[in-house]
Amino acid sequence: MTSPSVAARVAPITPDMPADMPPAATMLAAPVPSASDHPSDSGNCTHETVTSQTHTHEADDLTGVGGFPGGLPACLEAILMAADQPQTAADLARVLEADEDSVTRALESLQMEYEGDPSLGIRPRGFELRRSARGWWFASRGEYEPVVSAFVTDGQTARLSQAALEALAIVAYRQPVTRAQVAAIRGVNSDGVIRSLTVRGLIREEGVDPESRAALLVTSALFLERMGIDSLDDLPSLAPFLPSEGEAATLAEQ
Repeated sequence: MTSPSVAARVAPITPDMPADMPPAATMLAAPVPSASDHPSDSGNCTHETVTSQTHTHEADDLTGVGGFPGGLPACLEAILMAADQPQTAADLARVLEADEDSVTRALESLQMEYEGDPSLGIRPRGFELRRSARGWWFASRGEYEPVVSAFVTDGQTARLSQAALEALAIVAYRQPVTRAQVAAIRGVNSDGVIRSLTVRGLIREEGVDPESRAALLVTSALFLERMGIDSLDDLPSLAPFLPSEGEAATLAEQ
């Protein structure tokens, strides 16, 4: 009697298989375990994969800001301090190359941080991070209005600084202009002096630039009154104060 093959001993013929089926085919016909046979292992693997991918995406989103001290929150603070108008989370995310949801969560966290918690000994800040349809921006808290008003009132009687005079002249002769254009002409950030001139009522916002959507600055009626003129046409000519062509060429070479 011929002894059965090794394959036949390992995978015996089942009753529903033909008796003449080759031993090798019998082994191949054995049922293959499906993923449902190990639901817990499969579920864990899928969860770990998704979690790993999520963490990877979040890390990639913050790659551009992770190298700065304070990370994403500090970068948002720096931008909003320099911005001359509210910024949306979408715009901030685009500039920082970060995920918009991550930016929104960071802004909301900063907003709560500035609120403080007296019960934990964390004092509130004198400013707050506000949110509106136009975006996010920093502003003084309403409860500090008396001290802010005192500062503004005191500033009304003070003489304009050289920086303020420069900015005012640019607005007067180049209006309408944006804050960025004033800063470009002066060569330095002019947000502080623009704010001071606005508080004094010498300049105001009127419309927006069609390209940048930034607020446009113009002089006010109070400016004309303080200058003692009836219209901008009465402003002194700049020609006597401009350099000659030769002087301009020399300055350009320096």
